[in-house]
Amino acid sequence: MKGIEIRSTTVLAVRKNGKVAMAGDGQVTMGETVVKPNAKKIRKIYDGRILTGFAGATADAFTLLERFESRIKEYAGDLTRASVELAKDWRTDKALRNLQALLLVADKDKTLLISGTGDVIEPAESVLAIGSGGNYAYAASLAYLEDSELSAADIARKSLEIAARICIYTNDSIMVEEL
Repeated sequence: MKGIEIRSTTVLAVRKNGKVAMAGDGQVTMGETVVKPNAKKIRKIYDGRILTGFAGATADAFTLLERFESRIKEYAGDLTRASVELAKDWRTDKALRNLQALLLVADKDKTLLISGTGDVIEPAESVLAIGSGGNYAYAASLAYLEDSELSAADIARKSLEIAARICIYTNDSIMVEEL
């Protein structure tokens, strides 16, 4: 399938009133075709204390998720330390270096984006989004945070619904998890 671009997804994390919610759509697209409408792109790990979400090539994302789970166990749930160690591995390991994915992680205190360039980014806002529809969901969630009484989970869901109406690589099969 050389030359066919696989595009997918929108994953969003929102913090409000001591809660963090992560939402992801279910669409996976190959070229101009939707190949899966109900993919599960967000997960709770570490006994339900950490949320993870991914965008990018599925096999690459699962490889990163497995590595992150190992690191989070190794560092006893320390989200920042596990994220930094994964980013270092990702940047320096020859096998990992070519992975095409992003990983969004959150616990009760922090939300972080981990990238293959060695970045571990904590957002300045209470929102972080990745994927092809990420900017749409990000903008919608900022507006909801400023002008609504909605919960973090409701903001995440509604923001993804907006992204799904705009981005052809995002659908309305939305899953939300909350801590």
